[in-house]
Amino acid sequence: MFYDNLTGLLRVLVVAPLAYVWLIAVLRVTGKRTLAQLNAFDFIVTVALGSTLATVVLSNSVSLAEGALALGLLALLQLVAAWASVHVSALRRAVTAEPSVLLRDGRPDLDALLAQRITEQSLRQSVRSAGYGGLELVALVVLETNGKLSVIPTSQAGSGSASIDL
Repeated sequence: MFYDNLTGLLRVLVVAPLAYVWLIAVLRVTGKRTLAQLNAFDFIVTVALGSTLATVVLSNSVSLAEGALALGLLALLQLVAAWASVHVSALRRAVTAEPSVLLRDGRPDLDALLAQRITEQSLRQSVRSAGYGGLELVALVVLETNGKLSVIPTSQAGSGSASIDL
């Protein structure tokens, strides 16, 4: 019930630290952008890296070498995709979504809410979670490319230069 055999436990004790150190090395080489989660594609790669690490550590059918190759390949593919999306606008549009303004100057954009499948209740919740008691206090609520809601209060809207692409 607690373990099948001592060999399995020893395998985990040996493979887990080695795979972990390898993943750290791969992430250091490929850079911070690999785990930045700036969009949904980045999030998927982060989950895939975690899933691969868990499989390498826990599955007897996956060798450390196979797992190391898989981790390195996922990070390399993410690096190539991120580089290409910066340099090839068509690929950038395919890989990343555009941010969506859900509320502007205290008024919800009902069409944008409907298109993004977000209820007015969820919009109000995001405003409350940001610490504001009224929609009229908010200049923008933006559904970002990574799926998070940014709430920008009127008092902090400044020149609007952060929202120039919206």
